[in-house]
Amino acid sequence: MVRWECVLGTVGLVVLVGLALYLAYLFLEIHVLPGRPLTTYGANAKLRGAGSWALVTGATDGIGREFAMQLAAKGFNIVSVSRTAEKLAVLGREIEQKYPGTKTCYYAMDFTRAGEAEYEGLAQLISHLDVAVLVNNVGVSHTMPVPFLEMDEAEMNAICEVNIMGTQRMTRLVAPRLVRRGRGLILNLGSFSGQWATPLLATYAGSKGFLIAFTQALGEELRRANVDVQLLNTFFVVSNMSKVRRPSLLVPSPSTYVSAVLSRLGRASGALGRAFTLTPVPAHAWVDWATAHLVPAWLLLSKAYDTNLSLRRRALRKAERAAKAQ
Repeated sequence: MVRWECVLGTVGLVVLVGLALYLAYLFLEIHVLPGRPLTTYGANAKLRGAGSWALVTGATDGIGREFAMQLAAKGFNIVSVSRTAEKLAVLGREIEQKYPGTKTCYYAMDFTRAGEAEYEGLAQLISHLDVAVLVNNVGVSHTMPVPFLEMDEAEMNAICEVNIMGTQRMTRLVAPRLVRRGRGLILNLGSFSGQWATPLLATYAGSKGFLIAFTQALGEELRRANVDVQLLNTFFVVSNMSKVRRPSLLVPSPSTYVSAVLSRLGRASGALGRAFTLTPVPAHAWVDWATAHLVPAWLLLSKAYDTNLSLRRRALRKAERAAKAQ
């Protein structure tokens, strides 16, 4: 006769052991296990100038600038792309002075207005370079949270042009080169706004939601050519876009953020179970995992709406005070 108490006890023990092992692995994934080394893609810090090239968009400020600096530190030559030529030139000189022997070049392009001629010009610039890494960092958000029905159409178009079309065009430009060389890396800067479908940031959230699907599909297409593609799922980072000025546990500096990315390439961290996705910063990773597995979606939507509504009201009051001061 079956003793159901023993059976249920055994099942319960197996479940507890499985849960303990899963949480232990999650901890290792977030805090311990290293990512793929950048030498895989041609970085050469011992003989600067001899390494492959990394192309970074939105390279003159914040996260993009840190990617350019830290990839140079790791042994890549740098192609920087952004809107302002003067800032790009300053960045190039700084990299070459800090890491003697490193080669740099730059291309000034406004992604909100770029057409075929601008992309063709960039293609010609890199035609003779061994580009191994593409960082699709450039992005545009709303000036403040706004109901979709009240959005400025120019702002809506700019977000879609830069975040969606800019990423696709840059990928179409660089990815064939990575396939031909038989190895490469593409990083797409994502956002928790895409994962949570954030109200009052509908167009921005939609553009980042697009990047989730785009990266996963592209990652599966290119992995057979040894081209690694990852979405960087990102919470708040100190930047002009986030409007956060001081780092904290949940809001790292760009330097801390990029360092976390480059140390965890190829891993998932808090995005465990989601293909071709990395949540690099440990504090973000735990928030990612918890919200994906423990918090109901309706609650996230409701809280995000309330938070963004409060931010919108404060921004409107600030704009009103500034207008009166003039």
